[in-house]
Amino acid sequence: MLAARGRKLVAMPDPLTPSEGWGVLHLFCRLGPSSDGQAVISAVKAAEDGDHQVVPFSVFGHKADLGFLALGPDWGRLRQLQASLQAAGLEIAWSYVSLTELSEYSKGMPEEHLRARLYPRLPPAGKRAICFYPMSKRRGETYNWYSLDFDERLHLMIDHGRSGRRFAGRVVQLVTGSAGLDDFEWGVTLFGVHPDDLKDTVYTMRFDEASARFGDFGPFYAGIVGSIEEVAAQVGLA
Repeated sequence: MLAARGRKLVAMPDPLTPSEGWGVLHLFCRLGPSSDGQAVISAVKAAEDGDHQVVPFSVFGHKADLGFLALGPDWGRLRQLQASLQAAGLEIAWSYVSLTELSEYSKGMPEEHLRARLYPRLPPAGKRAICFYPMSKRRGETYNWYSLDFDERLHLMIDHGRSGRRFAGRVVQLVTGSAGLDDFEWGVTLFGVHPDDLKDTVYTMRFDEASARFGDFGPFYAGIVGSIEEVAAQVGLA
């Protein structure tokens, strides 16, 4: 495959794909003096092809102006989206790299449930509130998740999942693996019907022993999901 760069045609490398699941890239961006709304819109639409999806959202607060959840089989296409957004004048304030994955505790789940974890279709209908945060399991001297045997960890995760199912219909969760790829071990993206659905979910699940004793959390980002045209207009790009 050839791509035009200036006056040259450059051969594009073969796709770089996980052996299972998809690549996931969260980008949190600030507007810059040269930000071009139409170029941003074009970059997002160019990245959406086949299984490659981009979920744009406006971001609250000082950490960023807008964000993108991009996922799909080819790491190269995700990286090209990042380059195209930067070329459109966006400044990347923070990012997160991960992969869709099946948990070691998911044995016995229905096949359709497992497939939805590896190959999700986003965003879920009717859920415009979004938040993202990374997390890891603690390795401290007092509480070390990785010193527990598998059965004990499984019991704690079953209890954790039971709490999460209380929010079925209100919240859709995407947990992606990032061990060896970024600073934490997982990235958690929540889509909610209402903003307080997100707050209630995180607050409730922090009382589970798996989180209360063993959870370490990174920064939280919250925003509003929309089409790229809607998000561009909301942040002042259109």
